[in-house]
Amino acid sequence: MDKTVSIIGVPMDLGQGRRGVDMGPYAIRYANIKERIERLGRTVKDQGNINVPTAETETIENQKLKYLPEVARVSEDLAAKVGDVVRQGHFPIILGGDHSISIGSIAGVTQHIKKLGVIWFDAHGDMNTEETTPSGNIHGMPLATCIGVGNEQLVNIGGFAPKLRPQNVVIVGARSIDPEERELIKQHGITCYTMHEIDKLGIAKVMEEAIRIASDGTDGIHLSLDLDSIDPDMCPGVGTPVLGGVTYREGHLAMEMLFQSDKVVSCDLVEVNPILDEHNKTARTAVDLVCSLLGESVM
Repeated sequence: MDKTVSIIGVPMDLGQGRRGVDMGPYAIRYANIKERIERLGRTVKDQGNINVPTAETETIENQKLKYLPEVARVSEDLAAKVGDVVRQGHFPIILGGDHSISIGSIAGVTQHIKKLGVIWFDAHGDMNTEETTPSGNIHGMPLATCIGVGNEQLVNIGGFAPKLRPQNVVIVGARSIDPEERELIKQHGITCYTMHEIDKLGIAKVMEEAIRIASDGTDGIHLSLDLDSIDPDMCPGVGTPVLGGVTYREGHLAMEMLFQSDKVVSCDLVEVNPILDEHNKTARTAVDLVCSLLGESVM
């Protein structure tokens, strides 16, 4: 990891069905992410926020792809910003916002790191398409989009597709996957460690395998950390909480192992919704975890 960290906020809630996640970047900043990372001896540059339109000013044209033009436009802007940060050799941390922002995050990173592995920490698969989505919310589609499946406008963000090879993608912490998503995950050969595997094998074994798969033949790993991967007792402030998630301590061990691998090149933190939170608990957990990812330790 480069010692300079660039923070980019994306106050996006157009991909989500519940309002409030657009305040996620502010909540994470309020939880002192910049100061905490600086204590680790890193230089931190806060790049501000990408401009995102509000739902009140826009009209839904397609109920199966809600706010498609707006999400695509923000994704292009984010891809350009992230690409510039990566070109400078900095480590980008992108603050969401709903999980649709990963379309732009990954498009930006892969402008310069062509062979990218991804570890997708999430309670959900995010592998829906216009044909399979039960809600029309694009935050349920970003992983499919990044492997080249789905709406062409989203798939081709940044001017190229696909962004990822499915064999280098690993979902960790899944416990709520739609039936048609399940078939797409199997069809494309994506590795998925559900909570069943975490309970059975332990988080250390799961992460050992996830890092191996995501780094096999790649030049780095992008971590996409949806805070609903963590159990709601520590992360109540998310739009789609699911009981029985990764524990706080398991989350830290996962991040510590990613740091020790020295393979992570970028990260996004998504789905923090302060309206649904308790005393900014979810944002504080997000900051705690990202600090472990960047090398914070007890000794």
